[in-house]
Amino acid sequence: MDFRIGNGYDVHALAEGLPLWVCGIRIEHEKGCVAHSDGDTPVHALCDALLGALALGDIGKHFPDTSGEFKGIDSKILLRRVYDMVVEKGYHLVNADITIMLQKPKLAGHIGLMRETIAGILASDISAISVKATTTEKLGFVGREEGIAAYATVLLGR
Repeated sequence: MDFRIGNGYDVHALAEGLPLWVCGIRIEHEKGCVAHSDGDTPVHALCDALLGALALGDIGKHFPDTSGEFKGIDSKILLRRVYDMVVEKGYHLVNADITIMLQKPKLAGHIGLMRETIAGILASDISAISVKATTTEKLGFVGREEGIAAYATVLLGR
């Protein structure tokens, strides 16, 4: 079997009065992501990991933030389009591991639904989708609640 590994990273600033989308679900919070799309940082990192595993560039190459077509777009749509590219190349997801860095709000109560949502988009068993959340112990831009960051790693098989 042919395997490919990819990793992705994304970050967005947070601002008051915007919606906060994390792994495809809306989280109630006074701050949300400043972004051209809906700003779903972990989904963007996952898109980059999938694209990177197959040397297909990055999310900005396929969905530029200079295009009106993607203004305010639901990042779940972008993830589905990216995964369609993966499948077209003859690969499938073996597993994905996502780490979210966010000081507030706490995400532990949402992890199950996040995993279900991502698994549904990627036509994967939930056991293949890992989502973890951590703070940065009040250090850096995440700790100061100025932004959110996420890493994603994927293993693809053919």
